[in-house]
Amino acid sequence: MLDDQLYILKERVLVSVSGPDAFKFLQNLVTNDLGNSETCLIYAALLTPQGKYLNDFFVIKKTDNTFLIDIFHQSAEHFIKRLNIYKLRLRVDVELTDGIVCVGGSIAPNGAFFDPRDAKLGWRQYFLGNDIPSEAVELPVNMYEKLRVELCIPETNVELLVEKTFILEAGFERLSGVSFTKGCYVGQEVTARMRHKTELQKGFVKVRISGIIGDSCMEIMSEEKVAGSLFTRHENFAIAYLKFRYIDTPLRVGEANLEFLKKF
Repeated sequence: MLDDQLYILKERVLVSVSGPDAFKFLQNLVTNDLGNSETCLIYAALLTPQGKYLNDFFVIKKTDNTFLIDIFHQSAEHFIKRLNIYKLRLRVDVELTDGIVCVGGSIAPNGAFFDPRDAKLGWRQYFLGNDIPSEAVELPVNMYEKLRVELCIPETNVELLVEKTFILEAGFERLSGVSFTKGCYVGQEVTARMRHKTELQKGFVKVRISGIIGDSCMEIMSEEKVAGSLFTRHENFAIAYLKFRYIDTPLRVGEANLEFLKKF
């Protein structure tokens, strides 16, 4: 878990969605129900009509007609363009703000919201303009990656791949990132069918590494068959995308052996 220090997430930005139709607009697009976004942080995704991942983000209601979206900075421009395509005649404005995203652990200060994906990820707090506390420092990458691997939390553009990832295989139900009761959203039919009519055959798991793995080694093998891919590593542990039928078989990446630890 994060400590009591206030950390800045430099790779995150805030997008504002405002206007009389802002709630209706977002509610009909994203995977989660925004009904409680005034009192708690909502984790959600935007999908293609075929149900594949485009973006993941956090949503919080700032005022009656304004929502802030906490999103990976390299995704923001494309995200804004896509939202503008969906606007049609709705009374909505979408723009990038000068906001800052901060995180911390332990007791949440006023104005902070706990991360809905897992309580061990601490809380998130948003500051607009120059209203940034002087004690805030940049979050060390290794600290966050250790937490992500420990909890098997997929990250934008690392494990979560645009137009490739299916959010249920990425654990969005466990991470409180999808609602099955809110009604329609883009990609909803495919997502609902995956949950109700099929059993997931692959997804993210936590593994232990025994041996040395080169930076370019990503393919997980079970004998001569490709069983999955290795992603974020921290020390001897990693997040792996694995076909579940290979969980109980010998696994390796390059010359290193992998031990399956947990299916989330």
